[in-house]
Amino acid sequence: MNSHCCKVLLTSLILGFCVVATSIADQGNNPAADGFYIPATVSGAAQTALRQFSRKDRDALLVPASDDKKGWHTTYVQSEQIIDNSALLAAYKPSIQKISLDGVPALDVRPQGYSDNGKVVIYLHGGAYTFNSANSSLVSAVPLADASGLRVLAIDYTPAPAADWKIITNQVVTAYKAVLAMGFTPADVAFYGESAGGGLTGGAILKARDMGLPLPAAALFWSPWADITETGDTYHTLKDNEPTYTYSAFLGRSAGAYADSADQKNPYVSPVYGDFSKGFPPSMIQVGTKELFLSNSVRLYQALDQAGIAVKLDVYEGMPHVFQVTLAGTPEAEIALRKSADFLRSALGLNK
Repeated sequence: MNSHCCKVLLTSLILGFCVVATSIADQGNNPAADGFYIPATVSGAAQTALRQFSRKDRDALLVPASDDKKGWHTTYVQSEQIIDNSALLAAYKPSIQKISLDGVPALDVRPQGYSDNGKVVIYLHGGAYTFNSANSSLVSAVPLADASGLRVLAIDYTPAPAADWKIITNQVVTAYKAVLAMGFTPADVAFYGESAGGGLTGGAILKARDMGLPLPAAALFWSPWADITETGDTYHTLKDNEPTYTYSAFLGRSAGAYADSADQKNPYVSPVYGDFSKGFPPSMIQVGTKELFLSNSVRLYQALDQAGIAVKLDVYEGMPHVFQVTLAGTPEAEIALRKSADFLRSALGLNK
């Protein structure tokens, strides 16, 4: 990946994949040929933000081959070097401390004016398992901490292919065990993750459960990559209209870096295939109608609901991948953030 694509990838969308800041002429709900359909059914602010997406730049996004560890490492390092959180930190003024959870690095994020309520959220960042870190994903963790008043522990798991799914899920389980060893009860702990972090949230909780660990109080999913194979209706129906990435040039290669093809439908890798009848925490899934992962969310919702798990599927008209961050400041993103914060606080017993 060249340096320009690297900057597009990480500066425009820290969390998921690629949002392009290309200027497109204002043509109402009919964007330039390089853009995507913009529905009149979303807010004016969202319509303006959606004009930033470029088909040309989306299609130019190409990452290393799945087994090119050197290429992935170079791209990862370059992407992390351009992160600047100064504006975010100045706006929210959180307290952030580096910690170790039994050897797993993490950032302990506490919102401005934090008052210890005895609760904690374990956050797993997105980035197709191959990009981003706890630091470069503060753009997700800090606003949620601020909106909820909760302490957020952002887990800095090792990116693929430097580590595969077995190592990464073990790191998350180790971090969860360490949090419980700190004195938190399972009822005090919630998980949240977006994109790949959403898939990892589901997979790690399933693995922890199967290892005999108690379930946390809640799981919050933003645009979860709940099936890393190209399976599901919207992988095909939205293939040409997904504004942020393609499966062939980006997702598929990242999936291969994370898990061999024989393992990609393992429930710890793609949690839509999990047996939730054995237990899973109450969950909320947020997703937009513009993304390939819409089917991931619907299928995860159905798997949980049919197993009798309390779950809410919260779908947003015309919204792209991880819109809570990529379209931050729009009414849709603000509503979703507030509902996420309320869900977590309620599940942790703070809104009673």
